[in-house]
Amino acid sequence: MTAQPDRAARLQLVLDRDGPTCVWCGRCFSPLVRPTTEHVVPRVKGGPSWLENELAACGRCNGERGHRSPVEWLEECRRRGWPADAERLARALDDLAAAIARSGGQRRARPYLGAQLRRLRRSRPAA
Repeated sequence: MTAQPDRAARLQLVLDRDGPTCVWCGRCFSPLVRPTTEHVVPRVKGGPSWLENELAACGRCNGERGHRSPVEWLEECRRRGWPADAERLARALDDLAAAIARSGGQRRARPYLGAQLRRLRRSRPAA
């Protein structure tokens, strides 16, 4: 696998890919609402610092989520009335699963990722 960009470059790439809003609360980024990179699969669960494992989140949401699972935090955001972007989360989980399949490794992240994908699919309303 090729070397990943540094943290600032990854944040800019994530913003270019996902747009200028927090995945969890939907706020637009500004000088007062600073973007951060949010790991979909937390580092403590074996999540890599790859673009496929990162979403843009405001500092408040990133800090409040802590080490909660992404689907658990999505559900909490919805309880709070925030427009959490389930589609963006689903895309990130799918992209990370594909990246791990291509690159291999990430033994600790795989079961966690699989469980999150299953839980997200169960929680999404039928179209």
